Amino acid sequence: MKIVFATANQGKLREAAGILGEGYELVTPAMLGITEDIPETGTTLEENSAQKAEYLYSRCHTDCFADDTGLEVNALGGAPGVYSARYAGGDGHDSQANMDKLLRELQGKEDRTARFHTIVTLYHGTEILQFEGEVRGRIGTEKKGDGGFGYDPVFIPDMVPAEDGTIVPNTEGLTMAEVPAAKNVISHRAMALKAMAAYLHSKE
Repeated sequence: MKIVFATANQGKLREAAGILGEGYELVTPAMLGITEDIPETGTTLEENSAQKAEYLYSRCHTDCFADDTGLEVNALGGAPGVYSARYAGGDGHDSQANMDKLLRELQGKEDRTARFHTIVTLYHGTEILQFEGEVRGRIGTEKKGDGGFGYDPVFIPDMVPAEDGTIVPNTEGLTMAEVPAAKNVISHRAMALKAMAAYLHSKE
């Protein structure tokens, strides 16, 4: 089955292909000649994910899916949320500036709990469905670790994978950037994609 994934990120493409497994051929918009930026002007992850999937479906008229992810910090009312990539302003996607602003905003706040949250929207035949995944944790007081990307150096997940593959409490307070393998095991996006894959396989 051919299905279009609204991404240009090869890492995300490989992750999704591995989760969907055999029988699914993942196609990117660029492979179909869709090279313009896909709009994402929603004010929530659900809206952004749905908007991207709807736009893609309107162009390719075949099964497709899109994801949107944000970091939601409780003490900041869920911010930066849908604006995570451009939290510090400017053209966005400046991870260091985003983390610096986040740490400043949390100075003096006792509640540092947060979660990474992903929403995947799937257009499958006449059905439109959304799937979600999350990783709960807290924001540290400084950046630690060289792995991962985005907010990983300041995000301390509640649970991490042990050497034997089990998921255990993060008693050492490691950030996502210090346990990059965690992104593959407890990834919020992977959780949403696995839920989508389970649905698709149930329809086979």
